Amino acid sequence: MSKEAIRHLRTDNRFAALIGRVGAPRLGIDRKRGPYEALMRAIAHQQLHGRAAEAILGRFTALFPGEAFPEPEAVLRIDEPVLRGCGFSGSKILALRDICAKALDGTVPTRRASARLTDAELIERLTSIRGVGRWTVEMLLIFTLGRPDVLPVDDFGVREGYRVLYELDAQPKPRELATMGEAWAPFRSIATWYLYRAVEEARAQAPTSRA
Repeated sequence: MSKEAIRHLRTDNRFAALIGRVGAPRLGIDRKRGPYEALMRAIAHQQLHGRAAEAILGRFTALFPGEAFPEPEAVLRIDEPVLRGCGFSGSKILALRDICAKALDGTVPTRRASARLTDAELIERLTSIRGVGRWTVEMLLIFTLGRPDVLPVDDFGVREGYRVLYELDAQPKPRELATMGEAWAPFRSIATWYLYRAVEEARAQAPTSRA
């Protein structure tokens, strides 16, 4: 897919130059992880730096020795004070428990079952879960399920990447980006990855201020 996506995006001179500097896309899709685990991990990471979230997840998974990641039934048996001891807030505990309940009732599909659902169907189903927004599901679609044509137009980094790439004074509005991004279909997930790289490149090139 990546070769075809690159060929498609390179019809845009701005993308062609960026691709030439960055190289082939490396999305790092975790094909062993299912939607349930991906959502649980996403909740842990909300509003936290990566290291802090991973420390919390480490304490959480340590409650279930011998399991790579706990099943929803096991999580629901854990008392709230124990989960708070891992570092989860009350709102995150409610979200985690709702994910578990929705995994058990089939709202959160298995990885295999998700293959039968469209991106729009997954977004509709999963955003019905407490604490799970559209952006979280879009990240799941791209980096867990490997869906090729997802453009998270509400993502600050994606809109900033577009601003940087096209040397604009201001970021496009989400609706504007959705319209302009139609040109990248059916490879909008790859375009998203490159827009993130445009931001990283701009930051690396920015002059550092000295006190």
